[in-house]
Amino acid sequence: MAFSPTDSQLYAPLFGDAEMAALFSDEAFLGQMLVVEATLAVVEGRLGIIPPAAAAQIAAAAAELTVDMAQMQVGMEKAGVPVIELVRQLRAQVGHPAADYVHWGATTQDVMDTAVILQSRAALSLLQSRLELLITALAKLADHHRHTLMAGRTHSQHALPIPFGLKVAGWLAPLLRHRQRLAELEPRLLCVQLGGAVGTLAALGERGTAVQAALAQELNLNVPPISWHTQRDNLAELAGWLSLLTGSLAKMAQDIILLAQSEVGELRESDDSSRGGSSTMPQKSNPIISETIIAAARTNAALLTAVHQAQIQEHERGTHGWQMEWLTLPQMFALSGAALQKSLFLSQHLVVNEAQMQTNVTASNGLMLAEALTFALAPTIGRGEAKRLVEAACQEAIAQQRHLVDVVQTKTNAPLDWGALKDENAYFGAADQFIDWVLAELPT
Repeated sequence: MAFSPTDSQLYAPLFGDAEMAALFSDEAFLGQMLVVEATLAVVEGRLGIIPPAAAAQIAAAAAELTVDMAQMQVGMEKAGVPVIELVRQLRAQVGHPAADYVHWGATTQDVMDTAVILQSRAALSLLQSRLELLITALAKLADHHRHTLMAGRTHSQHALPIPFGLKVAGWLAPLLRHRQRLAELEPRLLCVQLGGAVGTLAALGERGTAVQAALAQELNLNVPPISWHTQRDNLAELAGWLSLLTGSLAKMAQDIILLAQSEVGELRESDDSSRGGSSTMPQKSNPIISETIIAAARTNAALLTAVHQAQIQEHERGTHGWQMEWLTLPQMFALSGAALQKSLFLSQHLVVNEAQMQTNVTASNGLMLAEALTFALAPTIGRGEAKRLVEAACQEAIAQQRHLVDVVQTKTNAPLDWGALKDENAYFGAADQFIDWVLAELPT
């Protein structure tokens, strides 16, 4: 088994994400760091901090540089960071005298942190596009099934009748909140990092903040109020969002697994019988897509603790916390991307067995109407007496396998519309309105 299933060719169909992997490849990250180095030189040349000609040479060299990965590995092992060797190669590409102006006034972490933010922005854009597709698909599903009767379950037991559309709206609602959370956190997260050795930009003298602002503008990033070398809360917030997102996707997946059980049979992941096969039991179609979503979510929740641990850093530049982010955040992005892809597939291919939903409701012999009967009787015989009567009737209905409404009717002379009380569809409460309220949060 590979060190990480997210990078494994074998496990890629389950936990991999080719588009996300491209964004987080070594080549892509080195490319982002070169963008930072080139942009820094350009703005410093524009501000007269380094010679404009040198700035142009650096930018051109950064665009043309073919990174020697073997030497990068040697440099990484010696320095513990990739920037030192990358800057050495860039300076060699630039040539003297302009090479002296490469990386002017910056520190290693400035380049790496800013590259991580650029990388995260691209990754979040990818996730957001998928999230929007998933939101749209679930909204259609909720609207289509707003009157599809099924058993509502609490503690995994039949409780009250609900429309399937309400359940789907419950899957959708947190995704709408995650979309809002992303819009709120991005201005905090998408900030440039340029602080120099200890966050003072002393090497740039009085022009430090001007360079910082110009760099941020060129990269379309925000300017933080202070260097955040050892303030990692925004990255922890990002990790928290990824974990929240996959947790909500896993709630949907968990429901699908439960409703796809042989004894329930209300949902199937798709109509593709070749999915989820067994090596020895040809009758099986395991909900493998939902299983992998849940595994991704639980893993993200575990990785989140490490990102929170990474917030504990020393003084102005930390020791090990930074490296913990390298071990966790890329994997969290990969798992989130895969979980979103698979959730989108489910939303577009889910098979809803409306007939089986009705069969399961019918098989309950009206027991899900116990609350409705209690409240219908209460004005006539009082709430307490109604509850006692219905409780006794439930036991009798179960023992005699009779419909609960029929049993209750034999125990009281209350003038109720007994035929209407037998209709589970009439006891949806405000479900239709709740579906409307959730769908109203979608853009028109």
